[in-house]
Amino acid sequence: MPDDSLLDDAVRLAEVDTHGLLRAAALAGAQVRATADAAAEARIERLEGFKPRAIVLVTRPGLGPAVSHLLAALLLPSCPVPLVVTDLVPNWIGPLDVVIAHTDDAGETVLAESIARAGRFGASIVLTAPEQGPVAAAAAGQAVLITPRISVPPGFGFAKALTSGLLAMRSLGLLKVDIEALADELDKEAERDHMQHESFVNPAKTLALRLADHTPLLWGLDPVASAVGRHAAQVLATHTEAVCDVAGYPQAMSRTALHRAAVAATSGRDVFADPDDFDAPATVLRVLLLAVRSVPGDPARAHAAATLPGADLLSIAEEVTGDEPTLAAVLALRFELAALYLGLAAGTAGGSGPYAPTNA
Repeated sequence: MPDDSLLDDAVRLAEVDTHGLLRAAALAGAQVRATADAAAEARIERLEGFKPRAIVLVTRPGLGPAVSHLLAALLLPSCPVPLVVTDLVPNWIGPLDVVIAHTDDAGETVLAESIARAGRFGASIVLTAPEQGPVAAAAAGQAVLITPRISVPPGFGFAKALTSGLLAMRSLGLLKVDIEALADELDKEAERDHMQHESFVNPAKTLALRLADHTPLLWGLDPVASAVGRHAAQVLATHTEAVCDVAGYPQAMSRTALHRAAVAATSGRDVFADPDDFDAPATVLRVLLLAVRSVPGDPARAHAAATLPGADLLSIAEEVTGDEPTLAAVLALRFELAALYLGLAAGTAGGSGPYAPTNA
């Protein structure tokens, strides 16, 4: 059970956050700027004018899956080339293809082998990874290797990995993004969510309190929001013991038993139920409908509004001005900080933080 009183006690928060995790998360804007500088030095502009046959987004364990699916969602449905989201670089890779990958694990041998394969067959590679180790060695002389310039614990590099992918897509002429505005909005979100701000004016603390002692259903109302939900589930599982369901709302509707439970949970029934009542449900659901992209007249969104009237709607566009990548990144950061606040209050965040090799 989290200690809710901790969230509005900045002194106690600082004391329990012995590894400076809140500060690490708040460096998202700085990571964006540092990554842009590192990408420029690595000559990411060499991709300009290149017309790829396909783009391969590699999803090794950690942040890779959420970042890759978010990049794909931002590009679709207008992307003029095939997008492949995969754990491994495919055997058909060739000189007309672009590979984009991220890892925090310098010794990730599976990724190193994939990068080496892509390099042997002449593919263009954009890799975000530590500058030493087998992964970097596999990329040497073959890739745009973007190495970290700001030290954060493993798992706190979402902004870095996303920025690398966005810069690659911008260089290829596939996506427009204002990197400086992205960094500025992440700084603003970090300030809004600062530990000194009380929960009633702190969006991340408010979100943490909404999630506390509940099973979150993170249902996206558009593909970009659904991809952000993947990252939210990752950070909640990293810093808390929360088990989440993540899906686009059309997919959530197909999960009939869970959707019925969500309808009941948001309909106003049992709102005053005693949690110690043995006849009460075993889990208390919290439905969060996530929105980034505006889709006028979308039937799924209308269905969600009609059937889940008590659901929490997180529509970041109502609070933040910016392009879709910026809105997605701000929502991802809010979830990251909310997960940290919840984990610090419950004593599940802030451990020793050793990185477990993904191939162990």
